Amino acid sequence: MKHPIILLDDSRQADLLPFTFTRPVWDLRMGIFTQKERWEATLGSEVFTLAAGHLASVFTHLPSEKVVLTLNSGIFPDEDLVRLIDSLDVDEYAVDSQGTWIAACVPLATLISLKEPVDADFWEEQGLRSLLDSHTHLSIRFPEDIFRYNAEAILRDFPLATKAAPSQKLNDPHTRVYGQDNLYLAPGARVKAAIINAEDGPIYLGPNSTVSEGAIIVRSHAICDHATVAMGAKLRGDTTVGPWSKVGGEVSNSVLMAYSNKGHDGYLGNSVLGQWCNLGADTNNSNLKNNYANVKLWHYPSGRFRDTGLQFCGLMMGDHSKCGINTMFNTGTVVGVSANIFGQGFPRNFVPSFSWGGASGFTTYQFGKALEVARMVKDRRGKSFTQDEVALMQAVFDKTAVYRRS
Repeated sequence: MKHPIILLDDSRQADLLPFTFTRPVWDLRMGIFTQKERWEATLGSEVFTLAAGHLASVFTHLPSEKVVLTLNSGIFPDEDLVRLIDSLDVDEYAVDSQGTWIAACVPLATLISLKEPVDADFWEEQGLRSLLDSHTHLSIRFPEDIFRYNAEAILRDFPLATKAAPSQKLNDPHTRVYGQDNLYLAPGARVKAAIINAEDGPIYLGPNSTVSEGAIIVRSHAICDHATVAMGAKLRGDTTVGPWSKVGGEVSNSVLMAYSNKGHDGYLGNSVLGQWCNLGADTNNSNLKNNYANVKLWHYPSGRFRDTGLQFCGLMMGDHSKCGINTMFNTGTVVGVSANIFGQGFPRNFVPSFSWGGASGFTTYQFGKALEVARMVKDRRGKSFTQDEVALMQAVFDKTAVYRRS
């Protein structure tokens, strides 16, 4: 690239809540990578970032050059897109046929004072010349897209993640593999007495990942670095187990972004867990309504439930949220950031951030108590909160107060 690249969110950041309460779109994981990691793997060079609002102090990392290429962080890289951005001249931007901006080449000074994610009208106001891009690019817009397009993301990421070195050999004599060419073991990956079927999609076992005895993995999967598949787990396709996460029981077409645990029996399907989440033993979610109707999800910008157009859609859980044993989540449940859910029955299908309770009702999970638990959870992984991260969480607590009853 002739200029350094900066990833920047557009208005889909609000559409992707609750996951983007605590991180920009480019830090969401699907497939093997986050969007930032995916662009760096594609280009073979560092990619910079710019976040707006309460995310800025934690997630902004700018280059020193005076002219930059800024990319819409919700759009996946491909060959056509790489050619397009490399062809842009200063004060040009590209839009697709729906009017969504894709990329812009601008002086860095244009971006420094940004307070909010930007849409195409921002570039128009800056006097940039627009170019129409006729290509179709994979893109995420809403939370359900994270699991909906996860199989495609794994397929795209697999050659990027495996090109640096050949797969390690699988030496365990008690593991049965189908579709050996579609299986990749990174250095330190361990497998014992498992059944792995990669005939219908690639399976990536990241550095120092573990697949335990009796696990069954079928179709495309990304088991990322230091992730663990527990004994007897049944992973039924198109699932990402993010770094340092753990899965057990039955999982289908779901994404755990990082440092999240579903370590016990129970079902998780067509679902997305953010970072630092924990599902208690025998937690189950429904992903199909009894009447087979389309599933609706809570949509923060409109303040109402939005028809996803999908028959199968499960649980969307924001960072640091947790539930107790035997929790039951109804079809299309959205849980915000740092909620603590427990008790009998089905909680309502929109649980605001910093909520404490269950089917019988919720109260406010006081910020100090929630932060204390979050600190302990991170400390177990050798991580800690910076002051900027504490301020970010406080901002989320304040921004989401309107959704809590007490």
